[in-house]
Amino acid sequence: MDILHYSFFQNALLGSLLAAIVCGIVGTYIVTRRLVFISGGITHASFGGIGLGVLLGVNPVFSAMIFAVLSAFGVEWMARRNVREDSAIAVFWTFGMSVGIICCFLTPGFMPDLPSFLFGSILTIGSLDLWLLAVLCVIVAVCITVFYREILSVAFDRTFAESQGLPVRWIEYGMMALVALTIVSTLRMVGIVLAISLLTIPQMTANLFTFTYKRMMLLSVLIGWVDCLFGLAMSYWLDVPSGASIIFVSIIGYVVAKLSVRK
Repeated sequence: MDILHYSFFQNALLGSLLAAIVCGIVGTYIVTRRLVFISGGITHASFGGIGLGVLLGVNPVFSAMIFAVLSAFGVEWMARRNVREDSAIAVFWTFGMSVGIICCFLTPGFMPDLPSFLFGSILTIGSLDLWLLAVLCVIVAVCITVFYREILSVAFDRTFAESQGLPVRWIEYGMMALVALTIVSTLRMVGIVLAISLLTIPQMTANLFTFTYKRMMLLSVLIGWVDCLFGLAMSYWLDVPSGASIIFVSIIGYVVAKLSVRK
């Protein structure tokens, strides 16, 4: 229990709670709309923004956010121009990774934070990361509260939403921007390789117990936070990376829940 007195572990606990809230709300939309593959493409495309940030000497998180949002808009734009969605995702996925790799090799010196972006380390998050998550929590909470009916309609049946005269295109672009921002804000925790899992696995687990959109969001937040806490404990006891531990615990939790529901 002595570790609770250290500021880095207190930051990790607070960060896991904020990340669970953001991922629980946004991830429910992703799972409901079946946008997991798109989210994976945005996750890897954000590496291009990280590389550009390092090369230009700016904060990699903010450059990754801009790159991720533009990539999300690019996928939506190409999909509306009769380009196959999987092809559009592949374009931005590979483009972002290639830009990131090129920029990292062009950057003079050593980049010590690169492994944390790739594989995540929640124990290294600082006050800036916490403020970023807190601001994003407020934005996501306000959006889901004000536009809940519109988001719910688009999430389940966009054709019906269009027939009701709802601004489907604006809702889709806005939610894709929130997806991109959420992905980048959690890179410090679980990394590019595992970020998509935090947006899907708790939601899949919650969906085993409820089919109501609002309850699924709330349950996803709770499950995501519990996964983070147990993942942190596993990381501390076994001295293994925290990001991988969190995802491992969440997958085990999903399997256990699935087996228990089947019985």
